[in-house]
Amino acid sequence: METRSTAAFDPPTINPYPLFLNPIFSFLLPLSQMAVETPLLDPPPPATRRQQCGLILSSLLIFSVGLLAFSGHRSQQSPPISPGADHHRTPPARGVREGVSAKSSPGFVGEEEERVSYNWTNAMFTWQRTAYHFQPQRNWMNGYTGPLYHKGWYHIFYQYNPDSAVWGNITWGHAVSRDLIHWLLLPLALVPDRWYDVNGVWTGSATRHPDGNIYMLYTGSTGNLTQVQNLAHPADPSDPLLLHWVKNAANPVLLPPPGIGPKDFRDPTTAWLGPDGLWRVAIGSRVEKLGLTLVYKTRDFLSYELLDHYLHSVPGTGMWECVDFFPVAVNGTKGLDTSAAGEGIKHVLKASLDDTKLDHFAVGTYDPVEDLWTPDDPKNDGTELEVVKLQTIPRTVVLDGRTGADLLQWPVEEIESLRLRSYCFEDVLVGPGSVVPLHIGSATQNSIPLQLDIMAEFEVELISGKKTDEENSCDGGAAERSSLGPFGILALADASLSELTSVFFRPVQTSADAVTTYFCTDQTRFSKFTFDPL
Repeated sequence: METRSTAAFDPPTINPYPLFLNPIFSFLLPLSQMAVETPLLDPPPPATRRQQCGLILSSLLIFSVGLLAFSGHRSQQSPPISPGADHHRTPPARGVREGVSAKSSPGFVGEEEERVSYNWTNAMFTWQRTAYHFQPQRNWMNGYTGPLYHKGWYHIFYQYNPDSAVWGNITWGHAVSRDLIHWLLLPLALVPDRWYDVNGVWTGSATRHPDGNIYMLYTGSTGNLTQVQNLAHPADPSDPLLLHWVKNAANPVLLPPPGIGPKDFRDPTTAWLGPDGLWRVAIGSRVEKLGLTLVYKTRDFLSYELLDHYLHSVPGTGMWECVDFFPVAVNGTKGLDTSAAGEGIKHVLKASLDDTKLDHFAVGTYDPVEDLWTPDDPKNDGTELEVVKLQTIPRTVVLDGRTGADLLQWPVEEIESLRLRSYCFEDVLVGPGSVVPLHIGSATQNSIPLQLDIMAEFEVELISGKKTDEENSCDGGAAERSSLGPFGILALADASLSELTSVFFRPVQTSADAVTTYFCTDQTRFSKFTFDPL
């Protein structure tokens, strides 16, 4: 068996926008320079692909990481879990000694000495800022909203509180980039200054019309907390940076329909064009515990007609928010226009569940004439994604051609331009129960810590003509043996291997010539770990 990872990115011709999704995994990527607040006058040189080899390590000036290749090492047995023990315990507060104030997490107050007041400065918290993920200079931010590509610039807008480091006074921040990696912060785009958005300019989406106009629909929270949909336009569409935005005089353009609660009507999607020449917009909602997606038709983004059926609904899921609906090619890696439909195309429906704070997505078939979407697997129409409160690197999203049901995500290829140097290890033999050190030199150079990005390609030999009855997954951790593994990397490891984090593959031979592979992480030997493994 051979494991390879590839990616491609090609913006659509109409409404080309990058997808910013919450990740299932985090990738450590190297950094040559940070330019979040530096204007980009010229596009960066095209990225070059690295030489293919068995194991590649690229360095990043951030953290110290120790690496070891391993294969089913029995001595890595995780600590036993006592029956009835509370494995979801509250993590202890970190305090002055670690550069974190307990006042930021009042529920996690620890030792008495940590409770004393302290003269905190911004410099003390600098280490907590991300090095290559986008974030504003200060204060609260959450989800991206209304991403679009315009006149050579990628635009992102984001939920932002300009006055405080907590949620509230939600405003739209704005940033642009030539390459999706280096970002230039711009002035605020939309602020809560009208009766229909006085309690917040919430999530919205951008739609580029074929005539060149840009329509930005967003949810506003009124003075009595009713959620309404509003329309904004760029004041000068010829401006590549779209510095100024104008709210439409007809706002609000949509009110909660009959049967929908005033606080259960939010987050319009990017519109898609139907065969009748009308645009469709989806909005998240609920009826009691029935989570659902409403769909409206419009010609001019001012007048709307509500369809007499839901795009999709699932009982017991509660409020759906941040809904997204987009096409993916059955065979291919290029992005599609949001209005693409027909043969060779599937549609992804994604929703964030307000009750659980988790994202879910499902792949299905969309009928643009009847405006019906049917999940391919009705019994499993909501694969879970992990939610994080950090803006990820933009990534390509394609349908897995092997399964036809999964989405493959990979950071955009522009990230390759940040790489500093690499170490290549070829033909490394990792035998059963062995741990192979990978020597990459000192963990620090010039007193600057290192972080590593790992590209590993493993090859295993199938047991000819044999099917195993193993039903392994990630649950047993790295210490649980199977016929073909596990094998992978021991990261954040010390010399004695008493401290480590296992990132590993667990293949299970399901037939004479087929293998199911689980991709897992085991943090039970990581000293900062206080919750159950993923």
